[in-house]
Amino acid sequence: MSTPSPSAIKAWLLDLQVSIVAGLEAVDGKPFLRDSWERPEGGGGISRLIEEGNVLERGGVNFSHVTGASLPPSAAAARPELAGRAWEAMGVSLVLHPRNPYAPTVHMNVRFFEATAEGQEPVWWFGGGMDLTPYYGNADDARHFHQVCHDALAPFGADLHPRFKKWCDEYFYIKHRKEARGVGGIFFDDFNELPFDDAFALVRKVGDGFLDAYLPILKARKDTPYGERERDFQAYRRGRYVEFNLVWDRGTHFGLQSGGRTEAILMSLPPIVKWRYDWHPEPGSAEAALYSDFLPHRDWLSQ
Repeated sequence: MSTPSPSAIKAWLLDLQVSIVAGLEAVDGKPFLRDSWERPEGGGGISRLIEEGNVLERGGVNFSHVTGASLPPSAAAARPELAGRAWEAMGVSLVLHPRNPYAPTVHMNVRFFEATAEGQEPVWWFGGGMDLTPYYGNADDARHFHQVCHDALAPFGADLHPRFKKWCDEYFYIKHRKEARGVGGIFFDDFNELPFDDAFALVRKVGDGFLDAYLPILKARKDTPYGERERDFQAYRRGRYVEFNLVWDRGTHFGLQSGGRTEAILMSLPPIVKWRYDWHPEPGSAEAALYSDFLPHRDWLSQ
């Protein structure tokens, strides 16, 4: 394929959603709910959600394919020359919040965007990535996650992983807190520097690599003993996740501005969250180690 093929992308995305949900159900033991929805302005999607699972306290794996007559502000801001064009966007987005505080939260997204205007060439790009947000950091987990991300991008150029890793560090940064959301991963957007078929192959490698990146970590941590102290810290740190998603995340803003389904967009928010005024962990504690040893940006593959 030398030109964009939205139908091929959509077919892969639907298969990806099915395969990821099946992999997660095998670990959790409880089925995901399925909720199809339609968007009055055009398009729709399929939400797959689990709440109060055996392993996952809350999680969603969403597929969406939405269309519109004019780009919403969150998209046109980055490409003002495309303002007023018709558009379509499709993708799979997931966020998983395990119950066990030693099992990290994870996010993954792969998406395609195309803007069209009569008499002009379509403008298209891919975006996506995945990132890991631990509450109690584990260096082996961080290295494994980053290694899978690296290996997914390696066939497409040695420069891509360092670029996308840095992009992830900078994007998933909570500016008003001056701290990272987690230990990072990879992130890319507006990506069309490769021919379409190569760019699509890259995105498939990222999406298809998610289970390899996350399931070994989830399986290793889901039964770790914990108490109320760990659950309390997990709820406090989940507050940072909420702050980033509502204040800074472009995907959340795009979904809400484009008239997407609110329930599907906000499924990324954790079920139990706490905030405290000016709280700081006890020096030398496991909670303090998250801030000193894991949240500062670092090259996990050179450690």
